[in-house]
Amino acid sequence: MSDIKYEITPEVAKILKSYVYVYIDPRNGKPFYIGKGTGNRLFSHLKDRSETEKVTQIAEIRHSGKEPRIEILRYGLSDSEARLVEAASIDLIGKAKLTNRMAGHHEGSFGRITSQRVISMLSAKKVRVQHKAILLTINSLYRSDMSKEELYETTRGIWKVGETNRNKVEYALALYQGIVLEVYRIKQWYPAGTLKYKTRDSSEFKNSGRWEFSGSIA
Repeated sequence: MSDIKYEITPEVAKILKSYVYVYIDPRNGKPFYIGKGTGNRLFSHLKDRSETEKVTQIAEIRHSGKEPRIEILRYGLSDSEARLVEAASIDLIGKAKLTNRMAGHHEGSFGRITSQRVISMLSAKKVRVQHKAILLTINSLYRSDMSKEELYETTRGIWKVGETNRNKVEYALALYQGIVLEVYRIKQWYPAGTLKYKTRDSSEFKNSGRWEFSGSIA
């Protein structure tokens, strides 16, 4: 690390503005983390000591005698533009191949999605909800190639739901960008972390004060 300068001066930061960067494993040339930021943000992960997959991979690279390769994808951006580039980059590579905990998010656009899903969404008709239902927005976790099980596990938890609503609602509607993807009949609510998940990491669900439900497709 001694011959590498991990610092961005104020003069350089002014030119960079908001930027999007990628961490690459020099052992195989594969990207493992994508982020956005300003100033010295792109180097901050090298000092991170949290227990995350990203930090673990950086440690493994260093243990091999190498350093992560850090590249800037785009710079000179506004924050909104950086969010869009970050989200598109994560979608292109696929979150499953990265150590990012969350997919990138840009309020003005959809994430990576199949052409057929776009067509069905743009031609969707308005829904009239006549039953006691809760609307659950899954924008940040949804992918158009999700299996039925992934969609269900993404929808069933974890949420801030008061006791009154838990006792009242009969159905849960999975929403992506305001479109109903699926409807589930709720069987029972549980404190988050009670149920088992096959497609999600639920290690941090317990003691979150949130709730999850068991159910079936209505």
